[in-house]
Amino acid sequence: MNILMILTSHSELGDTGHKTGFWLEEFVAPYYVLKDAGHHITLASPKGGQPPLDPKSDAPDAQTDATRRFKADPTAQDQLARTERLAEIDPTMFDGVFYPGGHGPMWDLAEDADSKALIKETLAAGKPVALVCHAPAALKNVTTPEGAPLVRGKRVTGFTNGEEAAVGLTDVVPFLLEEMLKAKGADYSKAGDFQSYVVADGLLITGQNPASSGPAAEALLKALVAEPVA
Repeated sequence: MNILMILTSHSELGDTGHKTGFWLEEFVAPYYVLKDAGHHITLASPKGGQPPLDPKSDAPDAQTDATRRFKADPTAQDQLARTERLAEIDPTMFDGVFYPGGHGPMWDLAEDADSKALIKETLAAGKPVALVCHAPAALKNVTTPEGAPLVRGKRVTGFTNGEEAAVGLTDVVPFLLEEMLKAKGADYSKAGDFQSYVVADGLLITGQNPASSGPAAEALLKALVAEPVA
């Protein structure tokens, strides 16, 4: 199957002078889960080209088997450097969508009209969408055909208030993801801070934090092969 992964193009961590972007583990763990399952992966971002990497996610203490595999995989590195522009993506060409997190999506994907339209079209076509950690921010302005928030009444998770406080960015991010989802009427739940936790509500799959990225991709795999709901 053809899977689309959408990464952030935003690199500035508010007005702190520090850099942000996508979180390495949240990209590479799902990338290899999907690739090893035999699926074809296309990468896209709002600006196209090389998406910004959150430098903290490449620190020595953030390395995993998946990140080490990526560093030894020039083909994957080249693909990441050449993401397609999101505006030029045809959603009908894909069987499922995965959004890695990192703080970047809080600024660009939360407001991106192309991302909003792609999520609506993908779900309307009966195809799954998975978002992990901060990437559920991309659901902020997505609505149902009737104009209600897409997440209203949906079971979801995402980076928690406690996790945001733990990384010291409560007053830096444009909004708190947990609070936004609750305000939109979502049935938000969570596990302990930084514990793996994934919620699947029909075609919508969300993961709480970096540790949830691989399991969220596994949940996407299950949704891809599930029998259509009558």
